[in-house]
This record gives sequence, structure tokens and C-alpha cells, in this order.
Amino acid sequence: MLFAIYCIDKPGMAEKRVAVMQPHRDYLAQVSVKIVMSGPLVDDDGETVVGSLYVVEAADRAEIEAFQKDDPLVLADLWELVEVRAFLKRVDNRD
Repeated sequence: MLFAIYCIDKPGMAEKRVAVMQPHRDYLAQVSVKIVMSGPLVDDDGETVVGSLYVVEAADRAEIEAFQKDDPLVLADLWELVEVRAFLKRVDNRD
């Protein structure tokens, strides 16, 4: 099953985000959920990071919760808002 995970950073987290990005990347490389796509959410300037977006494949919500609890970005208390929603893909125009 696919899930979308939408995360918005707390204000003033830019330096903290940079500090935990490598541990976060290392963590993503070894998790049990399949990362379909992920990346930073940015402000309208196209550069200022304001959050994170993931589309992941997992057996169920419990697997998502297990994935999230050990993420270095979660452990750093970076996010002000996290929404997890089951996702039904209708269109995929990626080559």
C-alpha cells in the first residue's frame, strides 16, 4: 500500500536540518519501507526548505509508524506538522 507523508518544519530549523541530513540519508538507505519518492518541500523561491514529502510503500500504517519513530529528522524534533495518508496512485507520468 502507498502512503504519502507530508511534513512541515518548525520555524528556525534550517541549521538543525542541515546537521541531521546525513544521518537521515543513511537511515533511509536501510529502512524496511520502500521509498517510492522523497524530497524537501520548498518555499516559492524554489530553494528555502520548509519540510519534507515522502511517497512510500508499506504493508500498513504500523510499518509507517515504525519507520518514522527512528528517523533522525523525527528524533531532532524538526517538524511542526506531520500528516500520513494512504495514497491511491492514479497517474504516474515519470519516464
